[in-house]
Amino acid sequence: MSKLFSPLIIRNTTLKNRITISPMCQYSSVDGFANYWHLVHLGSRAVGGAALVMQEATAVSPEGRITYADMGLWKEEQIEKLKQIVDFIHAQGTLAGIQLAHAGRKASRQKPWDGGKFIPADEPYGWQTVAPSPIPFAEGDGLPAALDKTGIQKVIDDYVAAAKRAIKAGFDVVEIHAAHGYLFHEFYSPLSNKRTDEYGGTFKNRARLLLEVTEAVRNTWGNDKPLFIRISATDWTDGGWDIEDSVILSAMLKEKGADLIDTSSGGNVHAKIPLKPGYQVEFAERIKAEAGILTGAVGLITNAQQADMILEKEQSDIILIARESLRDPYFPLHAAQTLGDEIPWPVQYERAKPRK
Repeated sequence: MSKLFSPLIIRNTTLKNRITISPMCQYSSVDGFANYWHLVHLGSRAVGGAALVMQEATAVSPEGRITYADMGLWKEEQIEKLKQIVDFIHAQGTLAGIQLAHAGRKASRQKPWDGGKFIPADEPYGWQTVAPSPIPFAEGDGLPAALDKTGIQKVIDDYVAAAKRAIKAGFDVVEIHAAHGYLFHEFYSPLSNKRTDEYGGTFKNRARLLLEVTEAVRNTWGNDKPLFIRISATDWTDGGWDIEDSVILSAMLKEKGADLIDTSSGGNVHAKIPLKPGYQVEFAERIKAEAGILTGAVGLITNAQQADMILEKEQSDIILIARESLRDPYFPLHAAQTLGDEIPWPVQYERAKPRK
């Protein structure tokens, strides 16, 4: 059997293979509620044979949404539909994960296909954004309000409340979104955090909020199920956050109860990123080796051989598939065929299974 289709045990949870569907925003919710689109989108990828399907960035508060059409888990009424989706995913023999998120200064925007522009707070569908410091993400964006101590405590409380709701919905894995220029990344990067209190200045202070939320979510989530953290390993900008910082942060997150670092990059400032196949894998490899924590590799991983080689070389422990899974929801089934592995197909699809 290939490494890609070998199981992985994290705490009391077993992934049947090493393929995870990365969380990908669908911008298709109303008032944060999931609907039939999300059932079919997430469900089809479970049918496709992935070990774990991660739900898109799910806002822990209304102001934490990227757009007004983001998924949310800030109230009890949002649990019911999510539980239906989780139950369907489980029925396919797949684990269900949820990524809890707060967009920080990158919130209050149009849907991407409508232009993705910032929506001022005094316009329909807009609201006041928040950040560690009053620095906008891009020219033309409104000025975010710097979070005070009360606002910071609200963020922590919102994550705890959302984690409790995720338990009620039946999720197997929770991931804290601390990448791509969203709130926690804004705090730990020196490019966006200019505070002078205990949440700014030194490395430890800039990392404090993420560490506090990680510890609080772990305490809420319990010790049996996995907790992932998605970070941006580098800002791709001189003077910004870099891989050396990420190694240190990852070790600190492990001490707070994190099990795996979902290793992405960029998004906090406009930067030139050298895109190429597997361009972020080296970051996952370094964090795995130097911080001693499980990692996930993501970013232009598009075929079975490439994914399997990353694992064989011990550069990461799981592979997160994003855009390739949009092109091919059944990527795991096809990858197994390519690598010569025998894995179950849904009984409803057995008649189409290639025969040796």
